[in-house]
Amino acid sequence: MKTKEIALPKIVSRKEWLVKRKELLLEEKEITRKRDELNAKRRQLPMVKIEKEYLFEGPKGTVRLLDLFEGRRQLLVHHFMYFDGPDRFCPGCSMEADQNYKKKLLKNLHDHDLTLAAVALAPLSRIEKEKRVKGWDFPFYSAIGTEFNYDFQATIKKGANSSYNYQDAKNAEWLNNYEGDMPAKSVFLRHGTDVFHTYSTYTRGTELVAMHYNYLDLTPYGRQEDWEDSPTGWPQKPTYG
Repeated sequence: MKTKEIALPKIVSRKEWLVKRKELLLEEKEITRKRDELNAKRRQLPMVKIEKEYLFEGPKGTVRLLDLFEGRRQLLVHHFMYFDGPDRFCPGCSMEADQNYKKKLLKNLHDHDLTLAAVALAPLSRIEKEKRVKGWDFPFYSAIGTEFNYDFQATIKKGANSSYNYQDAKNAEWLNNYEGDMPAKSVFLRHGTDVFHTYSTYTRGTELVAMHYNYLDLTPYGRQEDWEDSPTGWPQKPTYG
């Protein structure tokens, strides 16, 4: 079988390469400054008090959204995607958990008064099974029976939620009338026993904490996905292919 030849970047002298690298460096520095400005604006966002009671199922029984904080002031919720036909958790979410949700990272977050927790519209027994198989020990709760995923636009379902990424999902042609879980993360702040919603991000906004993408973005071939603007002949495949 003939192997498809993969294209290569243009070969130049070190002097020519350095000129191009310095040009790119100026743009990288500008993006870094813009990212700092964006992060500052994110920290200055107002917040909304959570009036509805959300109940989740965990290893120790039924818990409230307030309990997910584990006594800390900040909470980041990973809306962990789950599909029941066929029965499986999202490969991307699972890869992120495998890479990132380690004890050392969780301790660092805890030192900054932040708890990381995952919730999924999956039975608790299914979540516990996946944790055993994968060796996960981060907080992971079942959101079945609550409107949590629908209220925070993490799941699209007729009659429950038709919005995603702050727009009507019907207006997003790329969704193609899809129903089910979507990439999402939500952030909450606790003041005493009051809980406030401060931020949610969706689709590619969740890449901020997807470590493997950050590594791949530094390489010549990038993520090797077909939506990327890469030269002809670069290895590429569908994102979910």
